[in-house]
Amino acid sequence: MAESVELPTRLGILPFRNKVLLPGAIIRIRCTSPSSVKLVEQELWQCEEKGLIGILPVRDAADAATVDPVVSQGVGTDSGERSSRVQVGASDSHRLDGKNQQEVIHWHSRGVAARALHLSRGVEKPSGRVTYVVVLEGLCRFNVQELSTRGTYYTARISPLEMTKTEMEQVEQDPDFISLSRQFKATATELISVLEQKQKTGGRTKVLLETVPVHKLADIFVASFEISFEEQLSMLDSVDLKVRLSKATELVDRHLQSIHVAEKITQKVEGQLSKSQKEFLLRQQMRAIKEELGDNDDDEDDVVALERKMQSSGMPSNIWKHAQRELRRLKKMQPQQPGYNSSRVYLDLLADLPWQKASEEYELDLRAAKERLDSDHYGLTKVKQRIIEYLAVRKLKPDARGPVLCFVGPPGVGKTSLASSIAAALGRKFIRISLGGVKDEADIRGHRRTYIGSMPGRLIDGLKRVAVCNPVMLLDEIDKTGSDVRGDPASALLEVLDPEQNKTFNDHYLNVPFDLSKVIFVATANRVQPIPPPLLDRMEVIELPGYTPEEKLKIAMHHLIPRVLDQHGLNSEFLRIPEAMVKLVIQGYTREAGVRNLERNLAALSRAAAVRVAEQEQAVSLSKDVHSLASPLLENRLADGAEVEMEVIPMGVNNHEISSTFKIASPLTVDEDMLEKVLGPPKFDDKEAAERVATPGVSVGLVWTAFGGEVQFVEATAMGGKGELHLTGQLGDVIKESAQIALTWVRARARDLNLSTTEASNLLEGRDVHIHFPAGAVPKDGPSAGVTLVTALVSLFSQRRVRADTAMTGEMTLRGLVLPVGGVKDKVLAAHRCGIKRVILPERNLKDLTEVPSAVLSGLEIILAKRMEDVLEQAFEGGCPWRQHSKL
Repeated sequence: MAESVELPTRLGILPFRNKVLLPGAIIRIRCTSPSSVKLVEQELWQCEEKGLIGILPVRDAADAATVDPVVSQGVGTDSGERSSRVQVGASDSHRLDGKNQQEVIHWHSRGVAARALHLSRGVEKPSGRVTYVVVLEGLCRFNVQELSTRGTYYTARISPLEMTKTEMEQVEQDPDFISLSRQFKATATELISVLEQKQKTGGRTKVLLETVPVHKLADIFVASFEISFEEQLSMLDSVDLKVRLSKATELVDRHLQSIHVAEKITQKVEGQLSKSQKEFLLRQQMRAIKEELGDNDDDEDDVVALERKMQSSGMPSNIWKHAQRELRRLKKMQPQQPGYNSSRVYLDLLADLPWQKASEEYELDLRAAKERLDSDHYGLTKVKQRIIEYLAVRKLKPDARGPVLCFVGPPGVGKTSLASSIAAALGRKFIRISLGGVKDEADIRGHRRTYIGSMPGRLIDGLKRVAVCNPVMLLDEIDKTGSDVRGDPASALLEVLDPEQNKTFNDHYLNVPFDLSKVIFVATANRVQPIPPPLLDRMEVIELPGYTPEEKLKIAMHHLIPRVLDQHGLNSEFLRIPEAMVKLVIQGYTREAGVRNLERNLAALSRAAAVRVAEQEQAVSLSKDVHSLASPLLENRLADGAEVEMEVIPMGVNNHEISSTFKIASPLTVDEDMLEKVLGPPKFDDKEAAERVATPGVSVGLVWTAFGGEVQFVEATAMGGKGELHLTGQLGDVIKESAQIALTWVRARARDLNLSTTEASNLLEGRDVHIHFPAGAVPKDGPSAGVTLVTALVSLFSQRRVRADTAMTGEMTLRGLVLPVGGVKDKVLAAHRCGIKRVILPERNLKDLTEVPSAVLSGLEIILAKRMEDVLEQAFEGGCPWRQHSKL
């Protein structure tokens, strides 16, 4: 801190434009103008440590400076002394260096004497101009009495304004001064404490409070504040110490309040900034740093490409607005943020979905479509006719909302291939979605994006894969959906298959409506019963029953054998399967509604033939000009008298050419020996029914399963006991109740059936009855075994055998009425496959026989029964055992 100094009567003046230097303040300036350089050189540089100059505030109209932001351009000419006395606010006109314009300067009447703490000289290149950098310290105030020029700079005759030591002691005893001093120090101390907490500084400032006089502290504190020029001049003019302390206290308190307000605002803003916002700010800074380092990646280019892809996707306007919001959010995120990848994948899905893109349908040719169906599928006349009707409607009205076709039938009857044929006839893309075992509703509607690993549903994902909005979509195994705590997929399909709702299908992941009305839905199922009624109501059920043996034969000869041979690299020149052998395979090795097992058996024959062809050894006997070829296969055929073609092959022919040249005149033909060797002994025999019913108590029933119709044997036997009924064979509640009804009816009609001698006698007295349904590992249930159970019990109690060529089905009441049952066509076909000649049906099922092929009906005797007595009359040889006494 500067001590008291004696001021000379005249000082060189350095004008400060719009800036005030107060006593105790330190400032660094750079002098470049000729006048200021001349002043510093003569008053400071040459005088060294004793040099003093006066800093005088000035204000001009132009308010221009060329020295630096703090120091104004020096002003002056060799015009000599211009005025003998300067008044406060007076103005002088002087010509600028090198310029012809006049500049009006307002000189202040009071200034501050300053000394140089540091002085350095420099030379600018290439001009050679001398410049000075000066660090000045304000010392004390003075009053300007007269202003004149000395060469290029100004000088002034001054008078000091500082108090003497005696005057200072008197002022320090003034109570007002003491009060103002305490108030100033308290405010200054509070300001220093705030700054120390905020900037971790303030040690030197506290020392100043204890060592520097309070009137000098006022100038030092105010000099460190950013205040207006007018307030700086007011502080400079405050010669009276009490006025100076009062103004300084006011300015310090104002600065303190501004700091408090700024802290409150900062705390409020920081409180509002969440963690993600802070991360965003930091990542923005990181991005700027990477740009400066040239370490940018291609994420920005990827986002731009994604935006172009979205623009060309043809989204509706409402979807496009939603996508733009997501894209703006993505642009504000960094790739390292947790939600970046999920947002990117979501936008990719929006861009990939076929919002407007559709398959170009060529004009429908019903004749060609019918030929295509006939070539792909044999039989199924009714089903193919319904498909042709569907296509005809589409041809007349392309935008018609046709029904959802649901093909119901056992496995292997061509349900999936029918849907593929529809897509081919319409010229549309085909996609298959398997619903078997689906228990989560999210598989249909998708997962919400709030979950980790969320994804769209199978429908939206399938449309993304086919890339068109109008494919033929097959919902396969729609009857095998389940339900648990995760939802019910069948209920979610209600919206999908409803033409009035699927226009705005809302996938949970997509979260925007998608139009499914252009999609042609086709469903498949093995059974109708598991499908919920509301879902079944939205579909048109088309049943595909099993094939007859004749149809299987045609399918095998025209479709299966050529496909199997091609799959195994064979052709008709290597393997031939006669029709008689195919019939043996159908009758003895496959009893199914479809043709899958038949195809597997044909594939086994093809594999056996492929092994023999691949293992044949070609022996080449070398002679001068001719090569004779032979193999074990040929030797076997020569033994049978077959002819072998001999070809002359030039020397040097490679093995591949030899094998391609090799020809067999008579290909391998499948016979019964080969069937038994490859497929094993026959699995089914037409004599099975006769052998099973050779003893009383056994009857033949017909049941329906998911795999088509089947023959079901029912066995009953009696033994000593307490009159109880035992049931085995994994039976359901319904079939157990049918067995109880059958036993009750037989006991009630025992006298009429001559099963007992008196009405009071009890058939079950002293014995139990056990009824078993063979194939105990297969669950069984349903009411259609009622007549079969009664027939088995009557056979047991009368000890008469049931006819082996007769099978039956029907539900019975407690009064003996025979009620109609379902699955008649499949049951009749099953009887035909098993060699049954006579079938007993409820009379009310007569209408269902129209669906049975005429070739099957011609080989069967259909017997219609209205009451249980009619069934018994036809089930036994010689009629019902009326008037026959029981042997039990």
